Amino acid sequence: MKKLLLVLCLYQSGAMAQKDSSSSKQAVATPAKPRPKWYETISLRGYLQTRYNRLLETNSALQCEQCDRSWGGNGGFFIRRARIIVFGQIHPRLYFYIQPDFASSPSSTTQNFAQLRDAYIDLGLDSKNEYRIRVGQSKLPFGFENMQSSQNRLPLDRTDALNSSLANERDIGAMFYWAPQKTRQLFSSLVSDGLKGSGDYGVVGFGVFNGQTMNKPEQNKNLHVVGRISYPMEVGSQLIEPAIQAYTGKYFITPDQLSAGTKIKKGNNYLDQRIAGTFVLYPKPFGIQAEYNWGTGPEFNTATDSIESRSLSGGYALFSYMFKAKDQVLIPFVRIQTYSGGKKHELDARSYDVDEFEIGLEWQPFRNFELVTMYTISHRRFEDFNKQNNYQEGQLLRLQAQVNF
Repeated sequence: MKKLLLVLCLYQSGAMAQKDSSSSKQAVATPAKPRPKWYETISLRGYLQTRYNRLLETNSALQCEQCDRSWGGNGGFFIRRARIIVFGQIHPRLYFYIQPDFASSPSSTTQNFAQLRDAYIDLGLDSKNEYRIRVGQSKLPFGFENMQSSQNRLPLDRTDALNSSLANERDIGAMFYWAPQKTRQLFSSLVSDGLKGSGDYGVVGFGVFNGQTMNKPEQNKNLHVVGRISYPMEVGSQLIEPAIQAYTGKYFITPDQLSAGTKIKKGNNYLDQRIAGTFVLYPKPFGIQAEYNWGTGPEFNTATDSIESRSLSGGYALFSYMFKAKDQVLIPFVRIQTYSGGKKHELDARSYDVDEFEIGLEWQPFRNFELVTMYTISHRRFEDFNKQNNYQEGQLLRLQAQVNF
């Protein structure tokens, strides 16, 4: 009996030792995964747009300086955008984004200059980056269409009504954004799934910026303030996103923005403020995108040959339908817009009255290529000191080929 007990004890001790040895080996075999090096998180993407606007053109004097400098005049084939974007989450709470454009046009006679569009960092204030601060030059949270990338937008250009608020949609400043993690994922999917989203500018966004628009220095030590609230939500099988946004500040008219005979307010500072409402029904498959804004800004007055603070208003409605056939996507769309007011960033804060109708089709044979055909019927009054009583109307067929990479 003693021998039997001794054998059992020795067997149990051996089994325990083998189990401890196996556990020890397992612990050694699964070390903690090292954090990627910062340079391993950097990504690269971009897109290229080439246009032709002269087909079926009825009036070469019908132009839109802010929209497309090859529209009207003697315009021909035109590289509208050539973007390469470098970005990355270089730390769990630090993201960076840099975007130059190699097809900027400083004038109607000069093309394809490199120009900085975006250069900013997002600093997360919590582990999920639901609260973050953005510092640098970036798009401002005013207007869905302004925030929406031109890579995703259906019509070839943004509307005068919303885009007249912020030339190139960007400025230098500091923004605060908040959105729950689930909503941030939804914002991202609305772009990656081809639903023409605006990107992630938070459920709540507010901040301060210079107010002189992109790549221009501050002139009056008076920062603009901007705020926006939006919330995408599911309604049955559909997704909608209502929003409201506003900004206010003082815009400084610089000497290079003036004709020789234009009169200007003492101090060159003009009240610059707007409020806008947005409604988006994402195309699943029928889509609606509509915005309207009101405000006050500098505008040329032909009766006095002077730039004055005047009221402005305008908006647009875009209707679309998404057809999918295997890898191909077809999206017919219609857009109407109206705008009455000035454009502070143009010569003499040029005065505008715009009524426009567009009908188009976007074809994606595969994700890396898009072809847009768009017929535009436009009525435009655009006046400055040298161009008074300047009313133009006409039609034109516009084409754009876009490569995404």
